[in-house]
Amino acid sequence: MMEKSKNDLLFLTKMYKRILDEIDVGVHAVDDTGKTIIYNKKMMQMEAMDFQDVMDKNLLDVFMFKDDQSSTLVKALQEGKETNNVKQTYFNNKGREITTINNTIPIYSENKLHGAVEIANDVTKLERLIKGNMNKGSSKYTFDNIIGNSAAIQEVIESAKRATRTSSYVLIVGDTGTGKELFAQSIHNGSGRLSGPFISQNCAALPDNLIESLLFGTKRGAFTGAVDTPGLFEQANGGTLLLDEINSLNLNLQAKLLRVLQEKTIKRIGDTKETSVDVRVIANMNEDPIDAVANNRMRKDLYYRLGVVTIFVPPLKDRKEDIPLLVEHFIEKYNERFQMRVKGLSEEVKLSFFEYDWHGNVRELEHIIEAAMNIMMDGEDLIMYRHLPYQYRNKMQMKERMMPLSTVETFMKDNGDVTVPLKEQMEVFEKTYVEHVLKKNDFNISKTAKLLGLSRQSLQYRLKKLNLEVNT
Repeated sequence: MMEKSKNDLLFLTKMYKRILDEIDVGVHAVDDTGKTIIYNKKMMQMEAMDFQDVMDKNLLDVFMFKDDQSSTLVKALQEGKETNNVKQTYFNNKGREITTINNTIPIYSENKLHGAVEIANDVTKLERLIKGNMNKGSSKYTFDNIIGNSAAIQEVIESAKRATRTSSYVLIVGDTGTGKELFAQSIHNGSGRLSGPFISQNCAALPDNLIESLLFGTKRGAFTGAVDTPGLFEQANGGTLLLDEINSLNLNLQAKLLRVLQEKTIKRIGDTKETSVDVRVIANMNEDPIDAVANNRMRKDLYYRLGVVTIFVPPLKDRKEDIPLLVEHFIEKYNERFQMRVKGLSEEVKLSFFEYDWHGNVRELEHIIEAAMNIMMDGEDLIMYRHLPYQYRNKMQMKERMMPLSTVETFMKDNGDVTVPLKEQMEVFEKTYVEHVLKKNDFNISKTAKLLGLSRQSLQYRLKKLNLEVNT
């Protein structure tokens, strides 16, 4: 019987430990001397500590507390009182700052205090986000920082400048890397809100429950761990709030955002009080808003509300005449940063830049310039093709291997009316294409073979088969 009781106790102990390690709150218990006797997995994650660093040690020997704060666990031992939803900021043994919301309970047995247990929720991540956003109170870019003389970009700049005269909401649409935030900051800095805060938030960077708290703020006691916290709308009061990737918000959150835009008031989560806010919202998105609405990624009413002023930033492939100016700017930037004296691009690189599709837009161009300058040797003053990143050179090689559409169209125009078996048509096409690539490479066998993805021997075999004569 005693053996069975012992086994039952071991089983219960294992079960309790497993439960403690699975729950999504931190649990830290100490005995009446302050020595740790329970420390679960979630608490280890929150405090970035190892089990052996805390277990069986006095918590004051492990953790440090700010001068104006004391350990809520120690306070429970000293005063024997329960506390709820108390925010505590302290440091682990590596000096890392931790912020938690604690419920602390003294443990009594037969009217004698035997220890205390703390149930903690981690708000460290939210605290850092809030501090980070509160530091985003300035914007450094103006319209003078937008580089380009092409008609495409100049038209957009003029539209954006007109938007500085009012406080209407603005929707900026453009592919990734086109410089949408430059336009947002320029609009803010050119408007009457220049002296107000400029706060930027990427809506795709956070889960829905966290982004809602971040946007609208929280009321203490609204949920476990909630404290009085102003949201981004309150922080941006009198200024501009940039919401990047607005189409990544779920539709329910978009409805709440629409209400704020219409009523110009916010209600913190868990609060009953409405707070007026004076915020100009600029939203960015990297897809056509009509497509986003059609595919149920954006509410139609939110699009109409935000799109009072809509600015479409053109991709780099539609303004390639701006590439020389952009290259000059980036070379100057990284010359200063790297203490180099690069003068420009080789002719081969210039030509390839105008042939490239630039799916990553201006950001990709900058990264390629930076990468090339990182591997240049002392004394080299021109960026050569060999300096360009492998990924770029590989894409260009693949592009060269592709049959130009104009060549295909010419071939079909010349041969499309003739109905012949597929095999014969393919032979004619192969001969036309190989001859095209040969001419493009001045009948150089090695270069042609490389672009076609063939060995020199295989190409020579095909030339013989196709009755193509080349003087080698």
